[in-house]
Amino acid sequence: MATFSFLDKLSSAIIEQYQDTISNIVIVLPNKRARIFLIEALKKQLPGTLFAPEIVSIEDFIQDVAGIRTCDNIELLFEFYDVYLEVTPPEKQQSFELFANWAKTLIQDFNEIDRYLLKPSHIFSYLKDIEDIKHWSLDLEKRTTMIDNYLEFWKLLPLYYESLYDHLLRKGIGYQGLIYREAVENLNHFSEALGSKKLIFAGFNALNQAEEKIIQQLLFNDQAKVYWDIDAAFLNDSFHDAGLFVRRFKKEWKQYTTQPFEWIVNDFSEEKNIRIIGTPKTVGQAKIAGKLIEEIQLETESLDKVALVLGEENLLIPVLYALPSSVESLNITMGYNSKNNPAQILINKLFKLHTNAVQRNEKSYVFYYKEVLDILTHPLVEPYVKAGSLVQVINRNNITFLTHKKLFEIQEKPSALFQLLFEKWDNNNVGQVLDRLSQIILTIKSFLNNDKEEDKLSKTFLYSIFKVINKLINYHEAHPKLDTVSTLYTVYKQVIDLAEVSFEGEPLTGLQIMGVLESRVLDFETVIVTSMNEGKFPAGKTMNSFIPYDVKRELGLPTYKEKDAIYSYHFYHLLLRAKNIYLLYNTESEGLDAGERSRFITQLEIEKQPAHNLSHQIYNAFLPDKAYEPVAVPKSDRVMVRLKEIATGKGFSPSGLTTYMRNPIQFYNQRILRISEVEEVEENIALNTLGTIIHATLEELYKPYVGKFLSFTDMDWLFAMADSEVEKQFRLVYKEGEISKGKNLLAFEVAKRNVYNFLKEEKRQLEAGDVVKIIALETPLERTLEDSRLPFSVKIAGNVDRIEQRNGKIRIVDYKTGKVLKNNVQLKDWTGLTEDIKNDKIIQLLCYAFMYEEKTAGLEMEVGIVSFKNMRGGFMPFGRKVEKDYETIVTPDILADFRTQIVILINEILNPEIPFEEKIK
Repeated sequence: MATFSFLDKLSSAIIEQYQDTISNIVIVLPNKRARIFLIEALKKQLPGTLFAPEIVSIEDFIQDVAGIRTCDNIELLFEFYDVYLEVTPPEKQQSFELFANWAKTLIQDFNEIDRYLLKPSHIFSYLKDIEDIKHWSLDLEKRTTMIDNYLEFWKLLPLYYESLYDHLLRKGIGYQGLIYREAVENLNHFSEALGSKKLIFAGFNALNQAEEKIIQQLLFNDQAKVYWDIDAAFLNDSFHDAGLFVRRFKKEWKQYTTQPFEWIVNDFSEEKNIRIIGTPKTVGQAKIAGKLIEEIQLETESLDKVALVLGEENLLIPVLYALPSSVESLNITMGYNSKNNPAQILINKLFKLHTNAVQRNEKSYVFYYKEVLDILTHPLVEPYVKAGSLVQVINRNNITFLTHKKLFEIQEKPSALFQLLFEKWDNNNVGQVLDRLSQIILTIKSFLNNDKEEDKLSKTFLYSIFKVINKLINYHEAHPKLDTVSTLYTVYKQVIDLAEVSFEGEPLTGLQIMGVLESRVLDFETVIVTSMNEGKFPAGKTMNSFIPYDVKRELGLPTYKEKDAIYSYHFYHLLLRAKNIYLLYNTESEGLDAGERSRFITQLEIEKQPAHNLSHQIYNAFLPDKAYEPVAVPKSDRVMVRLKEIATGKGFSPSGLTTYMRNPIQFYNQRILRISEVEEVEENIALNTLGTIIHATLEELYKPYVGKFLSFTDMDWLFAMADSEVEKQFRLVYKEGEISKGKNLLAFEVAKRNVYNFLKEEKRQLEAGDVVKIIALETPLERTLEDSRLPFSVKIAGNVDRIEQRNGKIRIVDYKTGKVLKNNVQLKDWTGLTEDIKNDKIIQLLCYAFMYEEKTAGLEMEVGIVSFKNMRGGFMPFGRKVEKDYETIVTPDILADFRTQIVILINEILNPEIPFEEKIK
């Protein structure tokens, strides 16, 4: 804490005035957090051991005055729904999901009305009249049911308010506004019961009407004293929002006509080093905050007087990861939104998995693979569920949907956690489902270690959701209407918004990480504030209320103007006694998490105090001269051994050679390192899978005719068998993938159409007089390339789709499912053949011709492509330009020229001086 902090000053005043009766005073502070720091401040200044004074937050104090217990937001929403069902006719009752959408906003309005002691009947009739005026022009005959229901809602507001108010009073519980209203009603009784005790209100800024009335009455009765914490710079400037409320209290409270107004300080004008730092995006701020803390720690060693104030709670996790490892102790005092809580995300995924499984087929209980994998790969589940083999099976077999029975067949020995996660949910047994969720959380907790910091964080996340599940268990026992899993899920989605994660730590030592509201009353020497952007700090004009802005202004309810003033006070109070201040903001003005620089920064610049040292910095991520440096892998001795192993063993395939041309690094990864692609479920059939299916179909259809001449009768049989063979191959290749609907059904039909078009073209050519004999299908070929220009003999090997004898010539056919044009297989000049990837089809075809050359038995040979996306092109043969025409027969001269080019390419691959260099498109 700072040397002369507000709490130090308050401690001195208390000891000076009440040292003998210190246990007889009650100190009321804006929040609970400040209590620990005040006790510490008192301890340092007290000469001996005494009973500490009672120190309470304003909310606890008001509860004591009213004699009513506060209920949390989740409980309140449930109580309100009970009241709603009691007072609303059954035919007009809404489900909890619809009710909660407007009930949360309505409770906020009830809260404001009561906190400011307004007359509810006046406000609700005012609102009803406004809505009636909006629809005054509509004749009664023209009013729709929707409009009537809408106007009826406004008429029912007084009934909802009174019924809820009375219901909560009977139970001895209430929301904040109700407690405040009852506290005012009960103030005289409380004042009499107070006896000789003295109340001290310290560090307040904005007060609602109820708080004002209570404090003023106690001041009038000489039972209380108030210590403000306001700087003269804010108080004396009539336009400064930081002093908006305190200025009014000083001017309007009658007590201050005869009593001194304490305390007005002059700390803001003291010397301060203020660094304003802009950086793109939220994560950039987290990184800079971590770096600043590292620098501060090097200078001062201790972080006890350092506060990191987060303008938005989403920054908490990035900040924790950005903190240097040298930070040994820290205290987090802020709520963390449950929507980002990993435990909540897991429970939400479980609800989706099981509710969808029931909807698909309640008997078979069908899971969708993505929902299963989402749970199995969740960070709280994956390390403990022991289901790695199940994930592999799902990915390898393209299982898109699987039944509950199938899931447990694949996972032969399921762990206890696995069973809890995937056992069927009984749609009509909500209690059992809630117990299951509770057991899942406890089981995961049992795997976590108290000694690991990360596990402690995980336990905090689990505990916050465990409390919500327990509340749902209690609510289910009290409210039988929560009778199906789908209803439970809607209730869960509503209540989870109201559940925050609370962190615990050592409040007096180490770095303090807090939200804006948690910083009230506290002072630090060094303050780092993040998210200094409009819409974040201050929060902006978001007003979630049924009461219009102009009505709020007229009735004295707080609007965004007052909320901005509250933010202004908190911000300037943070700076008040700090010596080193770092203000971080997002420089991006558009996109997510973006906004203009906060007005508070501009205000600091315009109203700069003489002793303030302001500096501006913009931090950008380092941008190298090149966005990406291509990878280059030198050919080590081991790589050369592997290359020789390939060249003399399995051999270089035509596709392998073209892979090298396309990108040497891809060749290195696939052929040298033998890295295969990660197995993932093909939910939609990929092009290469479709190609495999068509190739396999044609192979199986034509297999009975190998070594035979094709006839018209054969073609009729091929047409008859085509569709069933396509389906068979789909089942073999795509395994358990879904092909009966969606994109996969379209792909299935495309495959059938491609095969049909191929057979149709085959039949047309037979009718035109072609004589076709099938020699081989999907056959492996290989040939050793012996050349003095090579360091050693090299094998060329690969699979050919089809070899046939057509009209007395050998024809080698390569099927392509992609689109190939005639000019893709025509060669004008041998120069640079292996340097341009556009020649990849020519190289593949000539490799096939080279491998089969010795088996032609003196027959002429042609090689070419059949493109299923260009069936009009028919068989497109390789052609070498001779004068104005293209020669399609592969002659020994052509193969000799090709050998020269392929030797150049292979020599490059085998050259130890030429590294594998990545090619970037």
